[in-house]
Amino acid sequence: MENIDYDILIKLGISAIFGLIIGLERELKRKPVGLKTSLVISVVSCLLTIVSIESAYMFPDSDNVKITMDPLRLAAQIVSGIGFLGAGVILRRGNDSISGLTTAAMIWGAAGIGIAVGAGFFIEALAGVVLLIISVELVPYVMKYIGPKQLREKEISLQLFMREKIQIEKVISFIMEKKYIIRR
Repeated sequence: MENIDYDILIKLGISAIFGLIIGLERELKRKPVGLKTSLVISVVSCLLTIVSIESAYMFPDSDNVKITMDPLRLAAQIVSGIGFLGAGVILRRGNDSISGLTTAAMIWGAAGIGIAVGAGFFIEALAGVVLLIISVELVPYVMKYIGPKQLREKEISLQLFMREKIQIEKVISFIMEKKYIIRR
């Protein structure tokens, strides 16, 4: 235990902090993938990247066996595995609306941050975390006020059951008065 590689521990620690930031954002929005999941994804992605890079240079060259390894082969497989996890959080609801895409993207982002830190790209990983949080927190808020009209509108599905046909006209007038658009 005297040969502790502090560089690896620092990478894992930084990855944990970045995963925690991403997970905290999801947790605050009460999304299914929160602190623990993002933290695990980021740290394990970092660890697998470190193992992949370190093991590529671990095997000695000999005359009998030539071992050549791609130092980021394992990291490339992380992306595929995370795609599987991301697909698991995407739901299709009964009314043909799809939810969970942002959460799936955040899972992918946490893995990417872990890979970047594991490969030693600390500043790039930090920039990635900052841009991720800005993208999901600040940009939608700004678009709500200065974005195109289509981005500021919300679509809702409403079914009304009425006992008297006379009330339909009153309801429609009320809705039109509030400047809501009725599709059907």
